[in-house]
Amino acid sequence: MSTTTGLHDGDFGGLDAAQGQEADGLSLGELVAAWRSRLKLLLLAPLAVGAIAVGITYLIAPTFTATTTFLPPAQSQNNAAAALASLGALGSLAGNVAGTSNAGDRYLALLLTVNVSDRLIDKFKLMEVYETEFKVDARRQLLSNVRVALGKKDGLITVDVDDSSAQRAADMANQYVEELRRVTSTLAVTEAQQRRVFFEAQLQETQVKLVQAQQALQSSGFNQGALKAEPKAAAESYARLKAEATATEVRLQTLRSALSDNTPEVQQQLSMLAALRAQLASAERSTSASGDADYIGRYRNYKYQETLFELYARQFELARVDESREGALFQVVDRATPPERRAKPKRAMTGIVVTVVVFLLLAALVAAQAALRHGRRAPAPGAAGTAA
Repeated sequence: MSTTTGLHDGDFGGLDAAQGQEADGLSLGELVAAWRSRLKLLLLAPLAVGAIAVGITYLIAPTFTATTTFLPPAQSQNNAAAALASLGALGSLAGNVAGTSNAGDRYLALLLTVNVSDRLIDKFKLMEVYETEFKVDARRQLLSNVRVALGKKDGLITVDVDDSSAQRAADMANQYVEELRRVTSTLAVTEAQQRRVFFEAQLQETQVKLVQAQQALQSSGFNQGALKAEPKAAAESYARLKAEATATEVRLQTLRSALSDNTPEVQQQLSMLAALRAQLASAERSTSASGDADYIGRYRNYKYQETLFELYARQFELARVDESREGALFQVVDRATPPERRAKPKRAMTGIVVTVVVFLLLAALVAAQAALRHGRRAPAPGAAGTAA
């Protein structure tokens, strides 16, 4: 009786071990066998789908990328510093107008402006090319096809343009350089251009005032023969004082925009301005005491405007010289040419990626089916106990 019971227990021990192996899931051998049984499907189906994907790429319009690289004009900081130093107090205002931002970043921003985009849309009729009804949609499509970059080390600007036509892509890339030249010729972008615009505005304003002062002087009966030496010397001295006071006021306003009133620099300019105004008041009192007050006052105003006009004229010419040296001259390093190869679609890469992805998906599907069949074959643990 005891012997029979021992044999019965041993049989149950072997059955439990077999069931434990089945409950562990698919073994590596069974998985390989499942893949081997579907080897033709795993090889031929991905290749067929990859070939179809490559065929579909032939139905997609090719995209060509043209690239142009150019060097923006370098700013002549030495010339600018010398010009501003020769100007004296007025130079600080012009220097603040110039600013300190990076010119390369400004050129990148200008390339992507609406002004430039609209001119390219009109020139190349991109609304018809992109099949858009509104210009804003064509502008958005154009900007998505354009990439601009500034080299941090070499300072070169690169423009990449994507288009379905290789020739049009090259023409558009080169046109971006021409449009940037046009924009910078009308806007004050470089430091010299900003100084030129500033002094040009001051020169025009002073010229109007100079003409008015000259007319007022002539209405007082002024003529060269009636001009006396002493009134002339007094008027010229007064004009120099007033011009110097004006320059000091400009300098003071510039300093106050960045410094508080209790700083030594501002206090120094305040003291200088007070002294100049005191000298001007003294000169005006001496003029009022003389009989030629009306004549000398008009002559002083004339000489003052004349002095400012000459001052601004010199600085305007210096700024124009610096601007001509910079010249908004963009030196094209690599001119865009029609690309020989398409940028996309990449047919070989598309075929390889699709083939690999389909193969992995099918391999996973075959493994899942094998695991499902294995689970159906494996008996439940409760069922084995009941049978025993």
